[in-house]
Amino acid sequence: MIESNSPQFAVPDNNLIPVNDYLGHMMAIPPSRMFLINKSLKTFKELYPNRQTFDASQGDGGASLPGVPRQILERAAQLQIEHGTAYDMPYGTDAFRKVLVEKYWKLDASTGYGPANIVATAGGRDALVKAYQAMLAFGTGREGDAIIVSRVPWISYNWGPYGIGANVLWSPGDPAQGWAYTDDAINECVRFAAQSGRKIAGIVITNPDNPTGQTVSSERQVALAKAALKAGVAFVLFDWMYHYVTDEQPMDLNSFLQFFDPDERKHLMFLDGITKSLGGSNIRNCHLVVPQDIASFIISRASHTVMPSYYSLAVAQAAYEMGYENAVKTIVEPTNASRKLLKQILMDQGLRHIIGKGYYAFIDVGETIRKRGLPSSEPLGQFLAENFGVAIVPGAFFSPHGNDWVRFSYATPPERTKGAAQRLLEGLNAL
Repeated sequence: MIESNSPQFAVPDNNLIPVNDYLGHMMAIPPSRMFLINKSLKTFKELYPNRQTFDASQGDGGASLPGVPRQILERAAQLQIEHGTAYDMPYGTDAFRKVLVEKYWKLDASTGYGPANIVATAGGRDALVKAYQAMLAFGTGREGDAIIVSRVPWISYNWGPYGIGANVLWSPGDPAQGWAYTDDAINECVRFAAQSGRKIAGIVITNPDNPTGQTVSSERQVALAKAALKAGVAFVLFDWMYHYVTDEQPMDLNSFLQFFDPDERKHLMFLDGITKSLGGSNIRNCHLVVPQDIASFIISRASHTVMPSYYSLAVAQAAYEMGYENAVKTIVEPTNASRKLLKQILMDQGLRHIIGKGYYAFIDVGETIRKRGLPSSEPLGQFLAENFGVAIVPGAFFSPHGNDWVRFSYATPPERTKGAAQRLLEGLNAL
């Protein structure tokens, strides 16, 4: 007989979460300023209503480029009508998993990967949070352990892990090398964490990188992952969100997996989606490719928290079915052309910069900042927007190690990239 006259915890006593007070000691997580940067252009427009403005802050091909082609949106709408509006599974749909395996990744059965390794998510941030939770649960079984990111990471890499109980550890890095990971830096992170009794639950390897735009070869990514696993890092997450935005070849998961033995593959996660390469920021569709036990863990939790919408799956499915290389042309082709143009401008001006693939160039403006007596690139961002009508992202937004730098997005048509670069140069020269 089940007793029901007194309070009862929903889980057995041995599975209760221990009481601790770390929530009361956490730093307040600030809202991302990325969504507010271009608002400073309003001042310039008021002063110069007839002059053009340039937004080089955008990491959003749906705003600065045509975004998802109309025929894909219409095909997705038709799929939604045919599919109906009932609940789907927390991993998405079987059709979505199938098209990802067969049409997008073209996964070879010999890899041991298939539909059961695919988990759809409500955008990249959702995918990352779910991956961090799995890293902690399977990697160390503890809150308070660390996730390694680069010295100048994407803003949400700082706060996403922290929000779910992981401490973020900036890897040592040399700005002359774009703060790239090294084997020694990874080992030093493991030693550093151990000094405070912490383990490393995971490391994030992004290619191409945000904010620096730096590109890491497949061979180097493999070497870094192996070095991390050897050092005791529990999981390696490869964030390939920008890998189709290139004038070379996107990442090939089949050939990449061949470098890892079955035991090593148990510790690898891959993130990708349509946010950047298709300009589908507000569609909110990404996916994880993970070991099946990790997939099961994420799916179980997603059934109680965040599940992807069917329309987001349908947009991705429609794009994959038509051939993703064709679907992304309206984003990738102008971005590639802008990259070539911007690289030449920066070289001609003698500005120190990082420009690999993806959407971004990271430009060193430290000399200008010091001549002006500014504390960092943060006030420079407002100055450029309000006085010269060009919005960039101050490197200081990413970490203090980016204080001397700005992120310049060239995910725009070449003529607008040229105009934005000219305004940036005018502003720097004025200082």
